[in-house]
Order: sequence, then structure tokens, then C-alpha cells
Amino acid sequence: MDKPPIRIKGLSGGYEGTLIFEGLDLDLKHGDFLAIVGPNGGGKTTLFKTILALIPPISGTVEIFGGAAQAGTIGYVPQSNSIDKKYPISVEDVVLMGLRVKKGLRPYYNKDEKHAALKAMESVGISDLKDMSVSELSGGQFQRAMIARALAPSPKILMLDEPTASLDPGIKDCTHDILRDINADGVAVMMITHDIGNIPHGVKRIACMNRGIIINDSPEITDEMLSFGFHCHPEFLRYKRPPGPCNCSICEEDPR
Repeated sequence: MDKPPIRIKGLSGGYEGTLIFEGLDLDLKHGDFLAIVGPNGGGKTTLFKTILALIPPISGTVEIFGGAAQAGTIGYVPQSNSIDKKYPISVEDVVLMGLRVKKGLRPYYNKDEKHAALKAMESVGISDLKDMSVSELSGGQFQRAMIARALAPSPKILMLDEPTASLDPGIKDCTHDILRDINADGVAVMMITHDIGNIPHGVKRIACMNRGIIINDSPEITDEMLSFGFHCHPEFLRYKRPPGPCNCSICEEDPR
């Protein structure tokens, strides 16, 4: 049987020996789209950093397709990024940053790498912006550039930490459409979101994390999750969008 994209067994993580979460067991399945919700301080971002080997686990194991992660296997969109939008750098240059692991010490990007960057920009609908400075981008366009950067090395797994935080509701839906299409193309997606009233419509499973984890193998937040993660049930104003692509003016101009 094929090894799952991510397999976590008995994982505990934190900083300088201080536990943030403990005893997690979790598989990200082939073709999965898993949303992780939970309160601030519940360990979601720390879990991502542990999976990505940005910090070492306190105990337990993380396997990527049955072993250690290989360069370019995982694309990552962090919650915050270090790019100064005032710096004079083009969208294409930002996306090419995602290919540094393949470029190595070579002082330039070759034809294949530039083609991979263009393909990534096309997949999120910003190829026409490739020569534009990032300082000229809207919040939604900038986030698409970050997703394209993560997609440039053709990863098999895409991990996103709060990818729609601070975006307007309509732009959130457009971003959700992009993630659904990426997942439909065979990339396993794992994302963190704090907005439990606006779970992406392409999500297949939901997990709630609050130092431990509860997983539901369907795209629904259960009463058990709400009690576990939030201690009381929040009130929602929920609108169920009709199935199919978003029909806002932005997505009509750019269906992706």
C-alpha cells in the first residue's frame, strides 16, 4: 500500500522543551484537503513547523511518503512572510524564489525553472501580473503570488497557514476556488484557518486542534470539536453558496 503523504505518530512539539501539543496521530491522505481549526495557542502553527522540520519534535515521528521530506515535496505558504512589499521586486521574481531548492548555488534560473514559475502563476491566475512590482498588488493578488511561489517546484503536498486571513470575503472565496482546483489536480492540501464560519468549500476533512487533535472524516465541524477547541458554541451567520465556481466580478474576469 502506498505511504500517505504525511504520517504523524505520537507527535509532541513545542519550544525549548515546553510542550505546545502532545501525542498527535494524524495521516494526510492521498488527494486529501484537510482544514485544521482551533483556538490561538492551540499548536496549529507549531505543528506545521514541526512537520516542515523548522523545529525539532520533542517526541514522536513525522514521515513524508514514508521517510524524510525531499526538497520540493512540500510547498508552504506561511501565515506571515518576510517579503517587504516596498522592495522593488517583480511577481515573477517572488515566484522564482520557490525554486531556490532546485537552483542550488547556480546564480541564475534556467529556462525550465522560469517555465515552472510561469506555470505556477497561470495556475493561480496571475501570469499577466508577472512583471508587476509586488508593491502594486492588492492583498488577494499578493496572496496568490505566495501560493504560486509554493507551487513552483511542483510539490505533492501544499501546506498553508491562514491563507485567507485579512482578505475580504469575496476574495476569500476566490482563493478557496484556487485551492480546490489545486487539490483536484492531485496535490494533497493541509491548511490552518481560524475562520470556522468560512471553511473552504473544497475541504474534504476537518480537524480541530487544541494541544491535542480531533479529526472528522467529513467536511463538518462537530459539537465535540466546538467543545474541545472553543469550550462554548459560537454563533454563526452562514450562507451556503451554490455549488460551482464563484461568480463575483473578479472571478468572472479570471475564472481561476
